[in-house]
Amino acid sequence: MVFFRSDDESKSPPATPKAGGAVALLPLRDIVVFPHMVVPLFVGRAKSIRALEDAMAGSRELLLVAQRDHKVDDPREQDVYRVGTVGAILQLLRLPDGTVKVLVEGKSRAKIKSFSTSEPFLSCEIELVQEPEDRSVELEALVRTIHATFENYVKLNRKVPPEILNSVSTITAPARLADTIVAHLNLKLEDRQRLLELVSPAKRLEEVFALIQAEIEVLEVERKIRSRVKKQMERSQKEYYLNEQMRAIQKELGERDEFKNEIQELEETLKKKKMPKEALDRTKKEIRKLKMMSPMSAEATVVRNYIDWLLSLPWESYKEEKKDIVEAERVLNEDHYGLEKPKERILEYLAVQALVEKMKGPILCLVGPPGVGKTSLGKSIARATGRDFVRVSLGGVRDEAEIRGHRRTYIGALPGKVVQSLKKAGSGNPVFLLDEVDKMSMDFRGDPSAALLEVLDPEQNHSFNDHYLDLDYDLSHVMFVCTANVLHQIPRPLQDRMEIIQIPGYIESEKLSIARSFLVPKQREANGLKPEHIDFQDSGLLEIIRHFTRESGVRSLEREIASICRKVAREVVKAGEQFKTARINAPAVRRYLGVPKYRFGKAEEADRVGVCTGLAYTETGGELLQTEVSVTPGKGKLQVTGRLGEVMQESANAALSYVRSRAKQLGLTSDFYSKVDIHIHVPEGGIPKDGPSAGITIATAIASALTRIPVRANVAMTGEITLRGRVLPIGGLKEKMIAAHRGGISTILIPKENEKDLKELPANIKRNLEIVMVEHMDQVLVRALATDDPEHLLREGDHALDGIYEDPISPASLPAAPGVN
Repeated sequence: MVFFRSDDESKSPPATPKAGGAVALLPLRDIVVFPHMVVPLFVGRAKSIRALEDAMAGSRELLLVAQRDHKVDDPREQDVYRVGTVGAILQLLRLPDGTVKVLVEGKSRAKIKSFSTSEPFLSCEIELVQEPEDRSVELEALVRTIHATFENYVKLNRKVPPEILNSVSTITAPARLADTIVAHLNLKLEDRQRLLELVSPAKRLEEVFALIQAEIEVLEVERKIRSRVKKQMERSQKEYYLNEQMRAIQKELGERDEFKNEIQELEETLKKKKMPKEALDRTKKEIRKLKMMSPMSAEATVVRNYIDWLLSLPWESYKEEKKDIVEAERVLNEDHYGLEKPKERILEYLAVQALVEKMKGPILCLVGPPGVGKTSLGKSIARATGRDFVRVSLGGVRDEAEIRGHRRTYIGALPGKVVQSLKKAGSGNPVFLLDEVDKMSMDFRGDPSAALLEVLDPEQNHSFNDHYLDLDYDLSHVMFVCTANVLHQIPRPLQDRMEIIQIPGYIESEKLSIARSFLVPKQREANGLKPEHIDFQDSGLLEIIRHFTRESGVRSLEREIASICRKVAREVVKAGEQFKTARINAPAVRRYLGVPKYRFGKAEEADRVGVCTGLAYTETGGELLQTEVSVTPGKGKLQVTGRLGEVMQESANAALSYVRSRAKQLGLTSDFYSKVDIHIHVPEGGIPKDGPSAGITIATAIASALTRIPVRANVAMTGEITLRGRVLPIGGLKEKMIAAHRGGISTILIPKENEKDLKELPANIKRNLEIVMVEHMDQVLVRALATDDPEHLLREGDHALDGIYEDPISPASLPAAPGVN
């Protein structure tokens, strides 16, 4: 707030510094102090506080000068103007935060002749500005004009209190009048400084008059704008009130006409719509019903919504299908690597479609682990066949009405997801993806999987009945594609209605090809890199696949590749023109991604007693599974550890029973089991394991531990064992054999009945592995145990029946083997 001394208070002027005297200088931000002005200032800068202290110790006077730039914290000589005001300190108060509040009064204009010091504060030599005395008639007229104009200004500007007008009207001195009025005008710092530097009172008053006139013009315009806006608001409120009245009158007089127009539009749309006879008759009936209803009734809204749904569905609107098999095959191969079975099935469908005019849409179910491309394959099928694509996620759905819809008796009833999606597709023959069909559940509201039985039955879905529509809708033209992670969670009746296509996880070589051909170019482009910036080598990609991901698909692999691309992008931006191509090999991968996350299975380096290499199939592919058996003196206790499931524990018991039945042939006493405790352990105990395929592996490890004969380190095996020693077939053979090849195994023992599955194996795997077919556990022991006389372990005939060897082998007759404890 700014104050001014009255004429009475200023009749005895205080002493001013002598011309040429050194005065402390106080730089001011965004303010110009004029003579006769009393203004409070808040001072926080250290130099400014020292200047105040120096002035207080002396004459209590200092020079108040405005800064050219308020952002400068430590102003120098060049940062302040050359004309300021000599001010007297009236009051000084130190605040708790270290700043100083000072009340100063402007005395007279002064010009800086030279600067004396800059430390510890600015001081300067000044020269007081003498204002000329002029009492001409012209100046008197100018003073009166200024008074009148300022009075007009105060009336227009609400920010200036009316009391100011009383104090200004008493001022007759031209110089003081100009300085007083300037403080109440909304001026820029440069304009204020220019007025301070004007010495002549007459010129100063003329400048102030021009500025007041400009301000008055702006205020007049603002007043006109305010008045116009006020009138406009009043007019808008009036129009709103009248419009509301008009609307109420129109409701009473003209709404029936508007309602008739809507019904006419519905009838016109119905004439152009292709619909089955049943749906057409129902729509006409509902429109007749709507004509007889009041527009304001709730039932009219329900009927209108029902008619809208009937008219918006693609009853007999089908999109033309592409039948070019070559082009479809190109599209499928462009989008996905591998997945031969689903691709082959789609091409077969297109081939038959080209020969037969009407064919029921296939109902496929793609079953496989996450990340292998099941959902994206649905989009590719739509692109290859030229159909529209719609997707419904069934994960967590537990209400039957989600599929069939709600009956119209309920408020807010809607059709089910099937009908809604067909409306969204806009055609009657889209590719309809039912995602995560194995994740549905059921509760008191019904079983959605049971509702799907009609949707996915080719013999019934030509007359699918939605509860909301209550009409038969033909779904036989729709190509349904379902996806699931596991098959056993899908109800058997639902499985029976679908064509199941198993999509196994990608093997290492397939992941490498996908990464090289699809993922690396995609992520390189997504992260703004060019081919010359980054070069992924096969060794680097294999390092990521083996040690930084453990999955069936390629989602984690893509994330790790993206992570490396981001880090390289940062290096490119940082290095600029000097960046050299980043070659991503195995060491580079560890440098970018850090410590490996997963252990990569390798075969044992030496033959060991009681340690046998098995093969396991997981959702992330095949794995080497070491099985260890330890025999200690005891009372016949069998201990199984390693988080083994119930089926695997039963396999361990069956394996021990087989070894007991072969005790004589293995050189063991008939009651050996009552004198020892056997501990079976499968390492990596934090991972749950189950299944029967480790049966022959456990039996071999038990036989090795009891006979002290080591198991060959380069041999791996898989197969289920029976009590009679027969070896039964298992699943996941392809993935298991790839894991054996990857882990450095040279010989693999598989059940004879799995011979048919060898056709699916890659040729390089079959070339590099010695594959041995076995039907009985005796054959497994002959090939797996490291003994120089293996023939004694196998005799001609049905061993499951006779169970007797004439020439038993004792451990003493066998050569010592490495690794025996």
